[in-house]
Amino acid sequence: MTPLSPVPIRGEARPAISVVVPAYNEQEVLRAFHARITPVMEGIGLPWEVVYVNDGSRDGTLAIMLELQAADGHVSVVNLSRNFGKEIALTAGLDHAAGTEAVVVIDADLQDPPEVIPDLVAAWRRGFDIAYAQRRVREGETWMKKATANAFYSFMQKIGGKVQLPPNTGDFRLMSRRSLDALLTLREQHRFMKGLFAWVGFPSVAVPYDRAPRAAGTTKWNYWKLWNFSLEGITSFTVGPLKIATYLGFATAVFAALYAMQLIVRTVLFGNPVAGYPSLLAVVLFFGGVQLMTLGIIGEYLGRIFNETKGRPLYITERYLPSGAAWRQTSSDPAGVQRAPASGTSGAIAS
Repeated sequence: MTPLSPVPIRGEARPAISVVVPAYNEQEVLRAFHARITPVMEGIGLPWEVVYVNDGSRDGTLAIMLELQAADGHVSVVNLSRNFGKEIALTAGLDHAAGTEAVVVIDADLQDPPEVIPDLVAAWRRGFDIAYAQRRVREGETWMKKATANAFYSFMQKIGGKVQLPPNTGDFRLMSRRSLDALLTLREQHRFMKGLFAWVGFPSVAVPYDRAPRAAGTTKWNYWKLWNFSLEGITSFTVGPLKIATYLGFATAVFAALYAMQLIVRTVLFGNPVAGYPSLLAVVLFFGGVQLMTLGIIGEYLGRIFNETKGRPLYITERYLPSGAAWRQTSSDPAGVQRAPASGTSGAIAS
């Protein structure tokens, strides 16, 4: 279940901080991202690595990652066997992060500026296990996207129970090694990483920053994908919708009882006039809609139970190239290459 750890080059310290960067079709921005993050990490003064995760990209993203890995000893590359989605790709990167003290999660599109990382590190050095970047400004986003995002966070705050999501906060954050190790014990299939980050707890602090517009390329999140992601987050993070369905069913039953009583009283006092078909049809459609919606909510949760019982690995790794490392030569491999065994979470091949 534990991914193969990179083997440092002789004389080179194992990285203290890993930066995990999941990417899908980011060829336009990847080189610019690496050019900006390199001086930032060098300025921190600790051994570091950046773990690029290729989530089944269809453009030249993987080729650029391999190019960066060949030119810079700080670069690791995790190439997934297909597109598994950002939440799984992020998990793969965290699994392979070799940082002994902390890990930073950031997107490659430069909306989250790498220059904020020293502020996260400073908060971590003050004793916080998790320093999450909280958006003050969201440049380059439409008012509709901002409004729906605010509505989502507000809704999650109300139904989250004991675990509260910090508002205006994405995946961009720093986690201590012990909080990361706790997070990696959570292996559910339907992963809402923002909820999992909050669930593990540990001392946390917000680091405000201004989010920039995308540097290049196009966003991979349209409104349909955002809607499905919201459903995934709600149903993975809380059973609130089931409670809402229960309350809605109860309210509907009360309404039906009151309506029946009103019909009885009116019939006794004024007789029984011929009922109108439109009103009858409206009532039938209303109750039918409530029933279908409730069944749909139950089906969402049932589908998640079905997926969890399969016991499939979260992802398959096509190859893993560690930073600043060479595979140990082994007598069992005449080619001098040590290969990582396939495991429950990944099958890594160094090449």
